[in-house]
Amino acid sequence: MPKVTLSQYPTPLEPAPRLAAALGLGPNDLWIKRDDLLGPGGGGNKIRKLEWLCGAAIEAGATTLVTSGAAQSNHARLTAAAGARLGLDVVLVLAGAPEPNESGNIVLDGLLGARIVWAGTDSLEERAAETAAALGEGAALIPFGGTSLDSVEGYVSCADEILAEIPSVNTIVAAVGSGGTMAGLVRRLGAERVLGVDCGAVSDPVDRVLHFADRPIDREQLRFRHDVVGEGYAVLSDSVAAAMTMVARTEGLVLDPVYSGRAAAGLVAAVQDSTIKAGERTVLLHTGGLPGLFGHRGTVEFGLRQAGYRH
Repeated sequence: MPKVTLSQYPTPLEPAPRLAAALGLGPNDLWIKRDDLLGPGGGGNKIRKLEWLCGAAIEAGATTLVTSGAAQSNHARLTAAAGARLGLDVVLVLAGAPEPNESGNIVLDGLLGARIVWAGTDSLEERAAETAAALGEGAALIPFGGTSLDSVEGYVSCADEILAEIPSVNTIVAAVGSGGTMAGLVRRLGAERVLGVDCGAVSDPVDRVLHFADRPIDREQLRFRHDVVGEGYAVLSDSVAAAMTMVARTEGLVLDPVYSGRAAAGLVAAVQDSTIKAGERTVLLHTGGLPGLFGHRGTVEFGLRQAGYRH
């Protein structure tokens, strides 16, 4: 597939000794892969996939990108940013309906020039396909989460970057939404060195990772955690809030409550149950998502309480 360039590589791989100490790991055990620093539009992991998808769209003669996601979708925001960078129109099909006082990613979607179509309770992927079809031949449909068999090669490259600095890495902890990030890592590293943390974005995350990894892997070989989803995809749980606070106060890094925050909560749980042990080289993949934090009222209220505000 043709490919465009939307960022500079490699992203930093930073040691996290204070977070490691807080978790009970050794000072050289834990590193954070800063994919939150990727590309335009506030940054995030979807840029690696969009380079492949936008390259194919341009090669096919597209003038408009159409994609779908939750109201606070990081993928939608970064599709809007990629379109702006490449001179393409963008239409975002988002779940639900507009609400008063919208914030977070919605603000950036508009600033970046995207047109939003609210899908209500309709199937997002079906509504996006219908929207692209109505726009005609110039519209390219970007899959949910930016995940395709080709685009996950972006995370094969990420795995190569990590191996170049830590060849002996034992575990990479990654949030799992549409499955593409974990699938790319597994495609390069094998199942044994990737721990996926289910974020509740889809009902079949294991099946999706197996499909997009496109390798002969048994379900039982995949390392998955499903225990930090809590009450649902967009709901901040106590364990995620605690993990976000720990990372912020030890390493000065801010995680979002849906993806990177859940990955951190999965890391905490994995250390607690000895899935990850002291003496093992572990990488936490920071996939970005900071702008979306401000669109999640529960997380905003949690942060205000931590700052001493009372309503």
